Order: sequence, then C-alpha cells, then structure tokens
Amino acid sequence: MKVVLIHTSPVSLNELKALFKEIVPEVEMVNIIDDSLLEEVKKNGHITPAIISRMNSYVQVAKTLEPDLIFNQCSSVGEAFDLARKQATCKTLKIDEPMAEKAVSLGSKIGVVATVASTVQPSSDLVRNTAKKLGKEVEVKEYLVDGALDILMSGDVDKHNELVINEIKKAEEENDVVVLAQGSMTAILPLLTDIRKPVLTSPRLAVERVKKELGL
Repeated sequence: MKVVLIHTSPVSLNELKALFKEIVPEVEMVNIIDDSLLEEVKKNGHITPAIISRMNSYVQVAKTLEPDLIFNQCSSVGEAFDLARKQATCKTLKIDEPMAEKAVSLGSKIGVVATVASTVQPSSDLVRNTAKKLGKEVEVKEYLVDGALDILMSGDVDKHNELVINEIKKAEEENDVVVLAQGSMTAILPLLTDIRKPVLTSPRLAVERVKKELGL
C-alpha cells in the first residue's frame, strides 16, 4: 500500500517517517515537499490563489502515483487541501483531523496553541467544525507563540520549547484540553510533566488514523 504526503516544510519529515515505520511499516511513504507554500501563507496571513493552484497540482501529481491515501502535513494550508482533495480518487487525510476529533471528545473548552500566525484560524475552525459535525458545543480559545517556529527552524530548540511551554501552561489554566497546532511541537511532550490537562499533538494520531483508514 502507498501513502503520498504533501509537506510545506521538512521539519516533521523524520518524525513522520519514524511513525510510519512503527505503526504502518508495510506502507510505502512518498513525500512531496514545497517549502514555498508555508512561506507564502505566512507572508499573506492566509492561503492565496497561487497556494490553492499548487496544492491542486500536488494532488494531481499524487494521483499519478496511484496511492491508497493522500495525506496533508501542514495545518496552515489545510483549507487549500480541502479544495484540492475533492479531485482525489482515493482516501484523503489532514494531519490534524484526528486530533480535532479527540479534542472535542475530551472537553468543551479547547485551547489551540500555534507557533505560526497563519495556522491559528484554520486550526481553530477545524476544531469548531469538528464539534459541529459531532453535535457538540465547544469554546475555542487561541494562543499564538508568534515566531516560535522560525526560532525552531533556526536551530534554537531550547528557546522554542521555553516559549511554547509557557503558553501551554497558560492554556491549561483556562481549558479542558490543549491542542498543539504545529506537528513540530511534539518534541516538547516529554517536558510537560507538570501539565495535568490533556495536551494533544497531531502526528501520531494521524498515522494511527492512516492505519485504520487502510484497514491494517
């Protein structure tokens, strides 16, 4: 079986490779990476017609590989993927969809912590829309650690972790569950020993969903 992943950054690539090897080792993983997508959405604060066009192109390329599932890795371009996935002829998955479902199942006050401004709205909307589909009323509160992803990509992991953990602590006080909008924040999970509320990240939940979707 084969899954094609569309990435906007290599930052989560190795983690996803490790998760695929652990959870679905029988699945071939093919990666399409275009780091200009994330830069463009960060610059504009939202998806653009050009982003939508390129995402459509990548889904078309993915289709030629005859995958069993097409996987979108980046929350910031999730809305572009929603449009592009309509032309897919196989199963599709956004990395944060399983996380949103779990968050809604765990509480009615949900904090969304993001390290990229352009992710805040789509991630929060995904939680709200998921709640609506599941027939639940939720209150979503947004927390932006502005610039933290840039700090991480520059190599200053400790500074990134410090900034994000401080925001998670604030979100914990005000919510039932905390959602981390960027998959790149998973590295801080072992550092959250003082956090008592559930803190959810997307990569593992998403790959577990891949296994379920493919019937493995």
